Amino acid sequence: MASEYTTSEYIKHHLTNASMCNTENGIAFNKACADAGFWTWHIDTLAWSIGLGILFLWFFRSVAKKASTGVPTKTQAFVEMVVDFVNDNVSATFHGKSSLIAPLALTIFCWVLLMNLMDLVPVDLLPTIAGMVGQYGFGMDPHDVYMKAVPTTDLNLTFALALGVFALIIFYSIRMKGIGGFTKELTMQPFGHPVFIPVNFILESVTLLARPLSLALRLFGNLYASELIFILIATIGYFQLPLHFMWAVFHILVLPLQAFIFMMLTIVYLSLASEDH
Repeated sequence: MASEYTTSEYIKHHLTNASMCNTENGIAFNKACADAGFWTWHIDTLAWSIGLGILFLWFFRSVAKKASTGVPTKTQAFVEMVVDFVNDNVSATFHGKSSLIAPLALTIFCWVLLMNLMDLVPVDLLPTIAGMVGQYGFGMDPHDVYMKAVPTTDLNLTFALALGVFALIIFYSIRMKGIGGFTKELTMQPFGHPVFIPVNFILESVTLLARPLSLALRLFGNLYASELIFILIATIGYFQLPLHFMWAVFHILVLPLQAFIFMMLTIVYLSLASEDH
């Protein structure tokens, strides 16, 4: 597929999301959405993220329904190992009391990991299949069919995840401290004198907003850079296999690490929000 484009066109094609938007003439797709305004849906990001989330729920639920107290199967042992791993990290990091944190941490870790692992799929495989479906199923030009299969390379998705965590930070802060306590935390720290309230509010607001921002940008930046390198390797042609293999082996460590960091930072932020000063 790389031979059909210049290197610049090839990279741009692989980094473009399949888009859907609502225009004056009705529903439009891809290039027609360039000037559509704010409400543009990245349908590949939505499809892969929702599909992988459903896969995670189905797999863990099916294993839980078949679980036994006897000698576990390999699948049950694997799931129990993941659950124990997440639970140990939650127990060591979260100092409050909440029945939500451990399931939330498990969901974040597994869901983000599955989305990250899509980075190991050969970069031409899914776009080529999507192009063939568009060409033979809908009469489209394959060059106008886009498919980004790694949801975490889409800043919209990483920000959506981070905003969900941010909403929980605000919820736990108000739940533990009350509205008055949360307001006091924003206005009376780090300087405890009323004259410094404006300064305190600016400093604490920046700190608070930096948490979801760092979560979103860290995950997006690492996965986007990783996907870009895979695409650049693919432009080499027949000599790409050794480099692709080495980069993929390296990513067997990197991709779980990024999911782990997102999970751990979420636990830490929620633990800080739950502390009653």
